[in-house]
Amino acid sequence: MDERTLRVEDDQGKTYDYEILFTFTSERTNKSYVIFKEPGESEELFAYIYNEADSDGGKLMPVETDDEWDEIEEQIEQYFDEHESE
Repeated sequence: MDERTLRVEDDQGKTYDYEILFTFTSERTNKSYVIFKEPGESEELFAYIYNEADSDGGKLMPVETDDEWDEIEEQIEQYFDEHESE
């Protein structure tokens, strides 16, 4: 596993690997977010809050507010605008 892979374990102990697109910390919420997708050509994106300081590598928590989703969507649009020309 590398730094661009996120391994998630479900309640039944099954693990899934996802491709991390990017992370960011919001100045508005003072929270860190990770944006990721299934490996390959999948276009479905996932966004969660995480705490970098957690000793277990960071527990994922659901995004809580519409304001947070608005900021996440802005960050995703910016990410794809920047990577569209590559």
